[in-house]
Amino acid sequence: MKTPASWIHDYVDLPAEVTTEGLADALTDLGLKLESIESAAAGITGPLVIGRVLTAEAEPQKNGKTINWCTVDVGEANGTGQPQGIVCGAHNFGPGDLVVVVLPGGVLPGGFAISERKTYGHLSAGMICSAAELGLGEDHDGIIVLPADAGSPGEDALGVLGLDEEVIELEVNPDRAYGLSLRGIARDAALAYDAPFRDPCERQTPAPDDAGHPVTVDDPTGCPVFVARTVTGFDPAAPTPEWMARRIRLAGMRPISLAVDITNYVMLETGRPIHGYDRDKVTGRLGVRRAAAGEQLTTLDGTRRTLSEEDLVVTDESGIIGLGGVMGGETTEMSGTTSSVIVESAHWDPVSMFRTGRRHRITSEAGKRNERGVDPTICEAAADRVVELMVAHGGATAEPGVTVVGTPPAVPAITIAADLPARVTGIDVAAATTVAHLEAVGCTVASHAAEDGAAATLQVTPPPWRPDITDPFDLVEEVARVVGYDEVPSIVPREAAGRGLTRPQRLRRRVGRALAGAGCVEVISFPFVGPRTFDALGLPEDDPRRHTVPLANPISAEEPGYTTTLLPGLLHAAGRNLGRGANGVALFETGTVAFPADRGPAPIHGVDRRPDDTELAALFDALPRQPLHLGIVLAGERERTGWWGEGRAAGWSDAIDLVRRLGLELTVPVAPVQATQAPWHPGRCAAVTVDGEVIGHAGELHPKVCEEFGLPVRGAAVELDLDALLAAAPTVVPGPAFSAYPVAKEDVALVVDAEVTTAAVQDALLEGAGDLLESVRLFDVYDGAQIGEGKKSLAFALRFRAEGRTLTEAETGKARDAAVARAAELTGAVQRA
Repeated sequence: MKTPASWIHDYVDLPAEVTTEGLADALTDLGLKLESIESAAAGITGPLVIGRVLTAEAEPQKNGKTINWCTVDVGEANGTGQPQGIVCGAHNFGPGDLVVVVLPGGVLPGGFAISERKTYGHLSAGMICSAAELGLGEDHDGIIVLPADAGSPGEDALGVLGLDEEVIELEVNPDRAYGLSLRGIARDAALAYDAPFRDPCERQTPAPDDAGHPVTVDDPTGCPVFVARTVTGFDPAAPTPEWMARRIRLAGMRPISLAVDITNYVMLETGRPIHGYDRDKVTGRLGVRRAAAGEQLTTLDGTRRTLSEEDLVVTDESGIIGLGGVMGGETTEMSGTTSSVIVESAHWDPVSMFRTGRRHRITSEAGKRNERGVDPTICEAAADRVVELMVAHGGATAEPGVTVVGTPPAVPAITIAADLPARVTGIDVAAATTVAHLEAVGCTVASHAAEDGAAATLQVTPPPWRPDITDPFDLVEEVARVVGYDEVPSIVPREAAGRGLTRPQRLRRRVGRALAGAGCVEVISFPFVGPRTFDALGLPEDDPRRHTVPLANPISAEEPGYTTTLLPGLLHAAGRNLGRGANGVALFETGTVAFPADRGPAPIHGVDRRPDDTELAALFDALPRQPLHLGIVLAGERERTGWWGEGRAAGWSDAIDLVRRLGLELTVPVAPVQATQAPWHPGRCAAVTVDGEVIGHAGELHPKVCEEFGLPVRGAAVELDLDALLAAAPTVVPGPAFSAYPVAKEDVALVVDAEVTTAAVQDALLEGAGDLLESVRLFDVYDGAQIGEGKKSLAFALRFRAEGRTLTEAETGKARDAAVARAAELTGAVQRA
């Protein structure tokens, strides 16, 4: 919120010694954080003075343009007192007018330096300025013509234009919506300096008689208060007063026309959004209701919108004419011919306003205030202020009728112990101080004496402009900000006794270290997906992973669900890195996914007590299942090419190898089993099993998936249920056994059918070899013509070792033969000669 400092002074008698910096600091201490202090003259240096046009001779040019060769009296500002010769292309002024002149040596916003230069056959010494050139607006067509009593030639023009103004820009948190108005900011300024505050909404308004304009409200929950006033005889061509336009500009908005500027000015002043209708375009009675599904409205921005049943709309007898509290409709828009205006000042349900704004992607100053909560008691005062300004500056006549439908919602009282602020903040705050500070922020306080040794209690009714105050701790915050957050004592908390990391935390860190050691890099991606993502992964329509938990307020309408798989984020990250020049990527991510429970919405209980066991069970029962997953994506170079030889691209075997590494790290017997699962390549995908249960998949990605995400073909991926993997890890991991005796080496080559997996053969060898087998490793695969069609040869290196002796050839030979026999029994393997 940009706030001209002089505007604050209109409502608060601040001490004379208060500077803009001091005021900004005081407001920050009260919770309205300072963003910046700006000067309206930022970017303007050098002489900017008032000038009086003495002559203006029109001179047509060969290019079809007509310029004015002017002589301008700038007093003694040019050092000579002689008239200044200036070329000007505008035509909205004449001899005798007072204008704004920047002399040679001056610099305008954007670094535009002014110098004496020859142009159009004249030596032009300076420039007559437009509003756009001074950063005061967007009007390039005409220069600024000052009022006749603005000053004398040669005087500084900064003050006349309001460019000597300082503007405080404040960061207003959503819970302090009152800070989006001068009324609210000035109230905090008065609080900071204990200065008198003049409320712009404390005014005598006409008694309501339902004659302002007929109104019917069918949804009093969505629109508790609707005020309508009418003015006639309004001059649509009347200019906006310069002081008003200047303040609107300094507040960060653009002056448009007098009628619109007045409604914006009152919104900035009071915080209450106002809407004006061209009465001649309104047909009959105004109404407020919820839209019917499929109804449409063209809003003021020219967009045709299809409405939802949740949208609050304003209607007349012709249909919908506006989105209540968000944006008006085109059909009743005020224009350059509007002479009769219906002034609407209504209070709207903040939740409805927020949802409507998000649904239709409308961001407006009015919506920003309505969705945060506005004082519902000032509707009549704000409407009266608009009428007053239209009468004063637009020549309008105020019709005597005032329509008021509904009453402001009652603000419930809050019970708070008088000593709660002291107990929560650690500051010595007496009960009387608590009462005084709560009353200072606008609360009504009733005290109740202490009973039976308990602290006295207070019944506190928050002010209507503070809808964010709903419980005792909100009141504690109000007391603390008035006392001063700097008074809160700094106490180092005592470190609680702990037991270090939990077992799941230790295991998750072991997984991360193992993958990092294997050359993988951890990433974190957004867990949001939509139908297009699942299409890119090639998931069938009936795949359960397409069934997601919908988000109430998704960041993107194209990704409205919480993900059921980590692969989309990893694949996007891999494709992005490869597209930016990376030769290869190895990425991993751990995170939760969600599978809907489909048991209806969770029950909502109060916060005044702990839910009982039955209520807790119902709450947890409604939660989606959220397992922790591990995802890995490998693509591009896995081993680089160099002087040492040819590199190698990542493939399915690397994915399987990482799964085996994790199994060894956690001492979990993982077994890959051939499977088919999108988004993996059919026939090059393995289901990862633990004790016969599938906990994930690994292998080569389908070529179409690689194409969709910008990966080279034969990229590989892994996704595991990490919770299931960690649950299978033993609580105590035995240390490795060491033997000082030599290893005995045996190699075997086994011929099996092509569809038999290497893992099945390896497991059979492990089972048959017995306790003497230390390790088994596949070192060669051959499927040439020598072994027959549909066959393959797998060569394994077997390593035997005994703990307390050197093995004999007979022992190792017997163990080898037992291993081969078991492989033959389980897989049909035949030892190759």
